[in-house]
Amino acid sequence: MPRPRSLTPTQIATAALAVADRDGLDGLSMRAVAQQLGMGTMSLYRYVTDRSQVEEVMVDLVLQGVDLSPPPGSPSARLGVLAERVRGAVLEHPAVVPLLITHRHRSPSSRRWGETMLGLLTEAGLTGERRVVAFRVILGYVLGAVQVEQFGPLDGTGTAALAGLPVEEFPLLAETAADARAIPSEAEFRRGFDIVLRGLGL
Repeated sequence: MPRPRSLTPTQIATAALAVADRDGLDGLSMRAVAQQLGMGTMSLYRYVTDRSQVEEVMVDLVLQGVDLSPPPGSPSARLGVLAERVRGAVLEHPAVVPLLITHRHRSPSSRRWGETMLGLLTEAGLTGERRVVAFRVILGYVLGAVQVEQFGPLDGTGTAALAGLPVEEFPLLAETAADARAIPSEAEFRRGFDIVLRGLGL
């Protein structure tokens, strides 16, 4: 295939996401991305310095898919909608989940989402240290929840194994795991986020 005359970050990110969606992060390499673009590996280095920069543009492209338009409702309801939008965008490309914490601060799309969330927290009356802690709690919940959902879903083998533990030794763990298998992932995320908001007094 002929090499493209020039490449944009979006083109590189799209190619990298295609590789990661197909082969996982273990299959993501400069060579694999170059092949996806129909060019030589060394030619790709004209546009990005290394795999880390490729990961950065991947994360940003995924988060570009998050709709930041203000939803209706109270600040807490709007915070919930924006959190769910991030979850939805990320889970369309689950291979990027491990990259979110590492690269989110370099992502313009992540910064725009953060600014929107902070605006809603401010509207709800949070300022200063309280707003700092609230934002970090929300960020920790969203990033943690998508990782847990990806690597340990309630309907997965881990939960099934816990449900099968001997009840005489682990009665509560076995019972809770059995109950957990019936909870849809969307409900788990939303109900957990509601608990976070109530804890923050929102």
